[in-house]
Amino acid sequence: MIQNKQTIDRFCDLGLNQKLLAILEKKGFITPTPIQTRVIPQALLGKDVIGIAQTGTGKTLAFALPIIQHLTQTSGQCLIMVPTRELALQVEKEFLNFGKSLGLYCVAVIGGVSQHVQVRALKNNPQVVIATPGRLADLMKQGYYQLNKIKIIILDEADRMLDIGFLPEIKHILQTAPKEKQTMLFSATMSREITTIAVNFMKTPLRVEVSPQGTAPTTVEHEVFIIRKSEKTRLLDSLLQTYSEDVTLIFSRTKHGAKKIARDVRFMGHTATEIHGNRSQVQRKAALDGFIDGRFRVMIATDIASRGIDVKDITLVINFDMPDDLESYVHRIGRTGRAGKTGKAISFVMPEQRADLRKVERLIKQALPVLALPVLPPEREQPPYQERSHQRQTSFKRRPTFTRNKPRGYAGQRRSFTRSR
Repeated sequence: MIQNKQTIDRFCDLGLNQKLLAILEKKGFITPTPIQTRVIPQALLGKDVIGIAQTGTGKTLAFALPIIQHLTQTSGQCLIMVPTRELALQVEKEFLNFGKSLGLYCVAVIGGVSQHVQVRALKNNPQVVIATPGRLADLMKQGYYQLNKIKIIILDEADRMLDIGFLPEIKHILQTAPKEKQTMLFSATMSREITTIAVNFMKTPLRVEVSPQGTAPTTVEHEVFIIRKSEKTRLLDSLLQTYSEDVTLIFSRTKHGAKKIARDVRFMGHTATEIHGNRSQVQRKAALDGFIDGRFRVMIATDIASRGIDVKDITLVINFDMPDDLESYVHRIGRTGRAGKTGKAISFVMPEQRADLRKVERLIKQALPVLALPVLPPEREQPPYQERSHQRQTSFKRRPTFTRNKPRGYAGQRRSFTRSR
C-alpha cells in the first residue's frame, strides 16, 4: 500500500464534472479538505482506497462525489455500510443534497423501523443503498436484496462497525458481492481486523491518512474537573447556567444514565432530549431533528452519538462520564469545533479515574487543564420518579382461564346449552 501526498486547493482540479462543480459552487463548497483532495482523484480512477481519518474531516463527500459522478454516467449500484442508523440517514442526506438534482435515487436500509417500506424501495433498484449491516444481512437472507449489480462498496466508520460486532455480517456481504468491484474503506483507526479485510477483499488499496489516530481537533478548548460522583449533577447544573446560550451535547456512559441525566436537565429548566439504545428509531430521529432545529438546546447521548451525527452548531460537549474506550474521547469532542468554528469540551473525572485522564493525554499528545470546582448550587429537590409511569395502565379484568382441572360439569353445561339452542 502506498500513500498519496498530493495537495490541491480547488474542487475543479480533482477531475469532477461540470454538473457536480456547479452544485458544489452553489452550495458554497470551494476548497476541498485534505481527505477529499487525496481520495477523490483516486476514487474517480476506480482504485480501492483505505482512508484513515477522524470525524469531521469531510470524508463523506470524499467518497460521495466520485460515486455520484460514476453512477449518473454509467449503470450499476453502490452499497454503503455504516455502523448506526443516524449515520445512515446522514449519509443519505448528503447524497440527496448533491445527487438528487442529477436523478440519483438512494435508499437507507436500517433497523428499528418496519422493513416493508425499505423492501418496496429496494424493488425499485436504487443506485445507492446506505445500510446498517444487521438489517442488510437480514434482508439478503430473506431474498429481498441481491448484490449482483454492485459496482462499488463503501465501509464507513469501519472500526466502529467492528467494535459493535458486525464483522461476521461484513465478511458475508463482501464474500457475496461480485469480485470485480471497487472497494473503499474509511476508519479512524487501522486495527488488525481492518487490515485483514483489506488483505482479503481489496485490490492493492491506496492508503490515505489524515488526522492520525488520537488527533484531537485544534478548534476545541479542553477543561477537566475532578469531582466525586455524588456531585456531578450539581456541577452540571452550574455549567448549564454558566453556558446558558450554548448548544450542548452531554455524554453518558450508559443508556440508563442518559435517561436520568435528561430528566435532571429538564428539571433544571432546560429544553433537553436524549438519544440512546433504548429509544426507537422514530424517537431517535425526532430527538435529533429537534436538536438540529433548536427545539432542544441540550441533548444527552451515549457513544452511539459520538460518530455519525453532523450537527455543526454544537458549541459545548460535556463528558458527564468518561468513556470506557479512551479513543471515544476524540470522537466525542469532535462533535464540536466543526466547520471552522470553535468549541469547548468539559470532562467530569472522578478521583479514581486520574489514570484514565493521563491515558487520554498520552493519546491526544496534549495536557488537559484541570480547573478548580466552582461554587456548586444546592441540590434541587426533585419530585419522586416513577420508572414505570410510561407503561400503559389497564383497568379491564382478565377473562377467566379454564384448565384441565376445571370440573367437567362446566363443559357439560356448556354442551347441553348449545344443544338446547
